Amino acid sequence: MTDAGTRASSTLSERLDRLPFTRPHLRVLTGSGIGWALDAMDVGLISFVIAALAAQWSLTPGETAWIASIGFVGMAIGASVGGLLADRFGRRQVFALTLLVYGLATGASALVGGLAALLVLRFLVGLGLGAELPVASTYVSEFAPARIRGRLIVILEAFWAVGWTLAALIGYFVIPASEEGWRWAFALGAVPAVYALIVRWGLPESARWLERRGHLAQAESVVRTFEDAAGVAAAPAPDRPVAPPAKATSLAERLGALWSAEFRARTACLWLVWFCVNFSYYGAFIWIPSILVAQGYDLVRSFGFTLIITLAQLPGYAAAAWLIEVWGRRATLSVFLVGSAVSAVFFGTAGSPGVIIAAGMALSFFNLGAWGALYAVTPEMYPTSLRATGSGWAAGAGRIASIVAPLVVPPLLLAGGAPTLFVVFAVFFGVAAAAAWGLADRRGAALDDR
Repeated sequence: MTDAGTRASSTLSERLDRLPFTRPHLRVLTGSGIGWALDAMDVGLISFVIAALAAQWSLTPGETAWIASIGFVGMAIGASVGGLLADRFGRRQVFALTLLVYGLATGASALVGGLAALLVLRFLVGLGLGAELPVASTYVSEFAPARIRGRLIVILEAFWAVGWTLAALIGYFVIPASEEGWRWAFALGAVPAVYALIVRWGLPESARWLERRGHLAQAESVVRTFEDAAGVAAAPAPDRPVAPPAKATSLAERLGALWSAEFRARTACLWLVWFCVNFSYYGAFIWIPSILVAQGYDLVRSFGFTLIITLAQLPGYAAAAWLIEVWGRRATLSVFLVGSAVSAVFFGTAGSPGVIIAAGMALSFFNLGAWGALYAVTPEMYPTSLRATGSGWAAGAGRIASIVAPLVVPPLLLAGGAPTLFVVFAVFFGVAAAAAWGLADRRGAALDDR
């Protein structure tokens, strides 16, 4: 490759990185964030629906556990496949498709009459949800200027708190209102199917992906749109705009590259962090309403506690968004995971409503701040040609833990109650905090465009 070709290929990335935050950036961030919030709303709703259906359908703990876990089976597959598809067909296309799949499946869940049909639809919901999250974070990271990239991804993740809060509000006001309340909750969850059309036609494709795939004129057009919004004069088009050699060009090469000498250490640590965080987060938060009911609180009061606990997620994201560009990725992620571990121990041993709410809010604060940092660091680990694949497979590894966690909660509760359960969660948070130090910290650095 010629020097001119190298300069041409780096020009597009440098132009994106030096831009100020403008209206097109805001459109990409909020457009993706709304999809993220709708995703969170769906995941959050199931924890409230489980608590209601357990009483209404006289479900056993094992059956309720499978309602949660079957969705995560779909998410594990969806995350892995979605990343591969996004590297092949584009970020925006796959993002819209995932919203459509899980929106339609969630809406159809409102019509089910028994457990078997619900499990099938929850699996389909999981396919869409699992693919959407890593694709969305990859998409936003490829537009974000390097100096604020981590902060923008944490803000994107903060939309999760918005969606989970919506789920808590629906759980508190809609589900207990009637025997059909859970059906109305699922019906509201169909909104992403409509929003998918907005994503498909209203957001631009990633310029980095377009360049990587050889669509140079389209990539140039996207970048110039952002430059025009910032009042920046567009750089003259290069004579020979040649992208740097791709790290991987085929499915086999992308998967193999994850475990090549260059990436194997960060892949192993990233997968371990994702596994441990998923295990503790979904084991705890999917079951919190049911655990509180089991401790003697009625359904409405349990949902009220969960709503208050959920509100602490937003300040957690805000703190992580600021610290990630001050402390860096690894330190921020590790500190918030240690805070999650300590909070889990206090929550598991809480005996009064005040302590339950305080410890639960601390767990929400630290755990969701850690999620923000994790989503920020994940796309930065890999070059453009396998960025969505690497992000998707890390998320897929984590979803294995989210499948297992809801299934092991009932036996752990039976064996040692909430204290034992939340000590186990704390141990997993601690392991993740240690593994975070094996990740590359690319604060302020340009993305790898190979």
